[in-house]
Amino acid sequence: MQEIDEWGPEKVVCVSDARTGMRGVLVIDNTARGTGKGGTRMSPSVTVTEIARLARVMTWKWAAVDLFHGGAKAGINADPGSPDKERIVRAFARRLADQIPASYVAGLDMGMTEDDAAIIQDELGDRGAAVGVPESLGGVPYDQLGVTGHGVAESADAAMARLGRELAGARVSLQGFGAVGTAAARRLAELGAQVVALSTVDGTVHDPDGLDVGYWLAARAELGDACVQAAPDHLRVPRGQELVVDCDVLVPAAGQDVIDERLAGEVRADLVVEGANLPTTPGARSLLAARGITVVPDFIANAGGAIAAGFAMDARRSAFRPEPALILDEVARRSRDNTAVVLDIAREHDVLPHEAALRLAQDRVRTAMRLRGRLPRQEARPEAVTA
Repeated sequence: MQEIDEWGPEKVVCVSDARTGMRGVLVIDNTARGTGKGGTRMSPSVTVTEIARLARVMTWKWAAVDLFHGGAKAGINADPGSPDKERIVRAFARRLADQIPASYVAGLDMGMTEDDAAIIQDELGDRGAAVGVPESLGGVPYDQLGVTGHGVAESADAAMARLGRELAGARVSLQGFGAVGTAAARRLAELGAQVVALSTVDGTVHDPDGLDVGYWLAARAELGDACVQAAPDHLRVPRGQELVVDCDVLVPAAGQDVIDERLAGEVRADLVVEGANLPTTPGARSLLAARGITVVPDFIANAGGAIAAGFAMDARRSAFRPEPALILDEVARRSRDNTAVVLDIAREHDVLPHEAALRLAQDRVRTAMRLRGRLPRQEARPEAVTA
């Protein structure tokens, strides 16, 4: 597991339930800026190390968007397609009843749906236990709004502007055509970009002259990941090619560590916008930078979900919901502003954008830790003021 350092994790809680076979973990990384908040994911491959890494990303993400929540993440080691999913989710919530919502507010991540968030609320008898519930139960519909993908597209537009280029007319390749990828494709098309490749777990389609985004959004809604299997043969390319096709902007919006040092040497984009969490390795980022390729960090580019979740956190005990247009406007504003600030810091100090973003987030977290008296005595002592 990720080692304990000056930032955290503050708490790692592993839970299990013999009757349902539920195995779960909650990692609360750092709460200096507020209650732990981060999605709960369900997958047969969930590990404590994975959840700890993602909890740390949430610490930086909340600080980077300057919203006052703490970094946390939870995971359930189970098949999200299991017929026993509700029983497993209820068992998970029961075992963490002493943590939710006092230390952690549950949310949605891979393998979890709005219905699952509603189950957590119901099991614990507390509307404040989870965000991401259906709109009919008072939830903020950020999944339907596609807030994360919307923010990724806005971040790409802002980054292209910082590079002295326009997103309109630029060629974009998307790895991942799920919740993030579809919303990103929709907004990219609205901004005038040309999506030339997209992929699902079932394969990849590529057209250097541009894909019909409207057609593929409809196909994805009807067929799911299998939509690519119905594509004409001349559009089908081997899975993974979407990462190395000739394009201006590459958006990895699927898994972790998909771009390593080997693959970084093959990337043909000028800009990489991290739609997924942790899609590039540190070595890959250094190599990409050496090749003149700019990378917008994950906790800057894909923070739209966190921004919208901030609205949901405010609304979870209230009878009032913000208007969807207000949420999308705020996601766009913060995503664009943060992208511009981080790229400017990186240029000014001649560091990688990830380091620039990390400095920004760490400064905010460290300030909160100092004000709460959580730093070692010698570090917490303010500097002497001299005349």
